[in-house]
Amino acid sequence: MVEETAGTNKSNKSRARPRSVFLWTVSDVQKWFRRHCGDSGASGAAFPVEEYAKLFADNDITGRTLLRMTDDSLYRMGIHNNEHRNAIYYEVLKQKLKEDILTIRDLELKYRVYSNS
Repeated sequence: MVEETAGTNKSNKSRARPRSVFLWTVSDVQKWFRRHCGDSGASGAAFPVEEYAKLFADNDITGRTLLRMTDDSLYRMGIHNNEHRNAIYYEVLKQKLKEDILTIRDLELKYRVYSNS
């Protein structure tokens, strides 16, 4: 009986919507950067993850700022290597897409709730 309850709670947690990127702090962006951009050395060249993570921190990149980043803003931050910048920008675009999909799902859910009322 206890195992069933534990399994149910675990599955409910996995279905919970992650916190919106718009609410991420600089620290949250640092965690995201290390997790998603940590092994993006596209050409086998050393990818200075800690150096780039420091650039993100020094520029106070929050989740809201992350979603507004462009290739040009990464260049102005100091990421001049094209391959590294493209790899990071690719991860930023993926995160934007994930956030957009979650927002659309939220809107669809609200629409269903209001249309059934």
